[in-house]
Amino acid sequence: QYGIVLDAGSSHTAMFIYKWLADKENDTGVVSEHSMCDVEGPGISSYSSNPPAAGTSLVHCLNQALGDVPKEKHAGTPLYLGATAGMRLLNITNPQASDAVLNAVATTLKSYPFDFRGAKILSGEEEGVFGWVTANYLLENFIKRGWLGEWIQPQKKTVGAMDFGGASTQITFETRDTIEDPRNEVMLKLYGQAYKVYTHSFLCYGRDQVLKRLLSELLQAEHYQPTVHYPCWPTGYDRSLSLSSVYDSPCTEEEKPSLALNTTVTVVGTGNDSLCALHVSKLFDFTTCSFSRCSFDGIFQPEVSGNFIAFSAFFYTVDFIQTVMGRPVHLPNDLKDAAKTICATSWSELLQKAPKLEKRLADYCAVSMFVYLLTTKGYNFNNHSFPNIAFQKKVGETSIGWALGYMLNLTNMIPAEKPSSHKSMLYNYWVILILLFVVTTLTSLGTAVCLLRRSKSSTI
Repeated sequence: QYGIVLDAGSSHTAMFIYKWLADKENDTGVVSEHSMCDVEGPGISSYSSNPPAAGTSLVHCLNQALGDVPKEKHAGTPLYLGATAGMRLLNITNPQASDAVLNAVATTLKSYPFDFRGAKILSGEEEGVFGWVTANYLLENFIKRGWLGEWIQPQKKTVGAMDFGGASTQITFETRDTIEDPRNEVMLKLYGQAYKVYTHSFLCYGRDQVLKRLLSELLQAEHYQPTVHYPCWPTGYDRSLSLSSVYDSPCTEEEKPSLALNTTVTVVGTGNDSLCALHVSKLFDFTTCSFSRCSFDGIFQPEVSGNFIAFSAFFYTVDFIQTVMGRPVHLPNDLKDAAKTICATSWSELLQKAPKLEKRLADYCAVSMFVYLLTTKGYNFNNHSFPNIAFQKKVGETSIGWALGYMLNLTNMIPAEKPSSHKSMLYNYWVILILLFVVTTLTSLGTAVCLLRRSKSSTI
């Protein structure tokens, strides 16, 4: 069996093709990633002024899918498109354009021979929960195949999931604590087991929107001078920016200056880590809280507990620190020190270290500082809990993200009830037979040894 999910993110779209062998007894299969394709160009939300182009942008990857999925399987292969924070933002500012974009991509998807089952915008909570489902499914925390093909519930604790996209960031984890805000509580029943999950999605806290908000904060602080000094860019790096590139988002709209948006400002990097940290911290509100405890911006969050898996831009940021900068990240201070080092490294040195990353290289100082403040001051990870975060892109050969969890849910591949117990009964019989075999073998060996000793003593 095959399934296709298009993950239409704020900065780009990715297509994932999943494959599984259906289990005849309970219609549950172990799903893995068969192939994937990155759609060229920006996310579909950027086509608001030309919706048909959003559909056209998907053609290359859909044509790849025609070859990746066997022809005889096309008609039975479900095809989904889920749009995330970029389209959530567009839907807030221009619902008509949002509908037009979704209709355009649906028209393109319907023209292919797959079983198209809809294009929709996911809520932030759905994005968070489906990411959590994906991570725990891939880690076999819900259910796993035993060595005889039977289903086993491993009784393992689930891991929390942290996603950091282009326009939003999500945190989702199982908790025993009271969830004081019902909007953050999701009750799930998977394979007969109940899970109480805390989740929250922070819109405008994705990587690209954070960078826009940071520039806006800086431009305000420097009163929109023709040349502004930016502590989060490396020394030796400067760029001319039009104000429209900063204020073209709902995340910065309220801070829009009275100046004409085609005004150009020269931004010069100064590589000052302490000033950068100061500007980044202003993006969060740590003062407002009407609950017993909060993360930031007045949002309730119970204490983080257990292991976590952090993916998307969390992974790319920490991977850059470890592989390009050669710095380990085990404790919060490792992350803080690495961010300081990146901020203090000149543009020419950074280019020398990672020429292939030139497009995003100047922003690693700001993003590293943001990840440090988000995880420690925001989510309240400390020296004890921070080492429990694994920064990962994949589990095995399958990417971590909401797409797999979304498909598993919509195809009903994670049943609410326990899978059939028939195979586990068979498994129990096998265990008893193996134990009997071991006992019999040991008894026979013991008897043989005794007989051998007797024969030796009688010979003497």
